[in-house]
Amino acid sequence: MTASAKTISDALLHWYDAHARDLPWRNSPGTARPSDPAWPYRVWLSEVMLQQTTVAAVKPYFAKFIASWPTVEALAAAEEAEVMAAWAGLGYYSRARNLLKCARAVAARGGFPESEEELLGLPGLGPYTAAAVAAIAFGERAVVVDANVERVVARLFAITAPLPGARKAIRERAAEITPEDRAGDFAQAMMDLGAQICTARDPKCLLCPLASDCAARAQGDPALLPVKSPRKPKPERQGRAYWIERGGAVWLVTRPGNGMLGGMRALPDDGWSAQADGSARPPLPGAQRSLGAVRHVFTHASLTLELVRIEGEPDGEGEWWPLERIEEAGLPTLFAKAARLALAGRV
Repeated sequence: MTASAKTISDALLHWYDAHARDLPWRNSPGTARPSDPAWPYRVWLSEVMLQQTTVAAVKPYFAKFIASWPTVEALAAAEEAEVMAAWAGLGYYSRARNLLKCARAVAARGGFPESEEELLGLPGLGPYTAAAVAAIAFGERAVVVDANVERVVARLFAITAPLPGARKAIRERAAEITPEDRAGDFAQAMMDLGAQICTARDPKCLLCPLASDCAARAQGDPALLPVKSPRKPKPERQGRAYWIERGGAVWLVTRPGNGMLGGMRALPDDGWSAQADGSARPPLPGAQRSLGAVRHVFTHASLTLELVRIEGEPDGEGEWWPLERIEEAGLPTLFAKAARLALAGRV
């Protein structure tokens, strides 16, 4: 590490010691790693949950998971339906399926591996999560780069190439300033700096511990970086979901394990996807009545979902779910919106 790189890491760690966020999955800055065998589990669980999700959104889910499954072995023994229901509303549901696969693999091998390389061999762990767990849970020097770190590094070194092409250069620069000691604290300090100080809009440069080293600040407008390639407009999709009610209960199905919202309880629908509109074919014959529509934005498409009440007796696999317990069904956000629409019309 060069003298300037050491100056940067030392300044950031000094700031982190005083300003680290108090988060339920974190160890206090500068202290020894906990001896609790569940510590790596908590780090891993939080990192999976935090991908593409805010800290505020994750906190109650993390608390719920830890209360229900306090160890990786407990999570590994859980039923998939229970895990998916507990995850409902957090989004990106493939993460929940991979979470369970990984928990079972870890339990089978007797615990988490401690190296970044071995962690990468676990199901569902990509380079970011493997590096974060290696650094934070096990103290290994690993280069941890998330969106916050990308932003800080792009500004610190004035990397003007647009994302995603700039990621190789950003990672190289991040590696230059990652210290041998306290790599986990350093990674979390970079995340906190990006979340609290070096924000996407209106960065608080006067409060930044790295301001004197920041090339983008010296150039006059750090908020211009990182440069992002123009986003392609999301396709608009149309679909239908069907509300089938009997005796104070609604018919729910379990979606196929692969595909959007896979493995989740849901209302029956007409097969819409991010790639195509639905067929508008109902799951059974019977009188139909539109109850309105809900809108939802996915990663790759926007959806307008019409909710149709249909009279009849469904066949195939599914379950009658009591309306007074609909909140306990673990419906993903899209279908929870549709259920609220149906129930609002009954008032």
